[in-house]
Amino acid sequence: MRYLTDRKRAEGLGSAKSGVHHHWSMIVSSVALLLLIPLFVFTFGPILGSDYAEVTAYFARPFPAIIAALTLIVGAKHFVGGFQVMIEDYMHGTPQKVTRIVMTCIAYAAVAVGLFALAKLAF
Repeated sequence: MRYLTDRKRAEGLGSAKSGVHHHWSMIVSSVALLLLIPLFVFTFGPILGSDYAEVTAYFARPFPAIIAALTLIVGAKHFVGGFQVMIEDYMHGTPQKVTRIVMTCIAYAAVAVGLFALAKLAF
């Protein structure tokens, strides 16, 4: 049985050197969502249950359309960052890489569909 110090066990494992950037990215997107979600609720709420003509007229205005688009984009970026951390913690090897790629593609595809729908409403 070998007795290793903590330093010796960790030596050679290295650092990914991206932890601080990822942490700050998640903090910034959290603060952005903290502001965007209430704005989205208060801009989207009054139009809920209206007919198609009213909704298209409402989202033709720039403020509600920009708030909805920013909420979609920042929410997806935050989702991808959080899911990446979860996958890195609980999966390893090829399944980790495949799952990260698939979930990133799904998130950005959802953003693309949401922005397309928003553009169709606005124009």
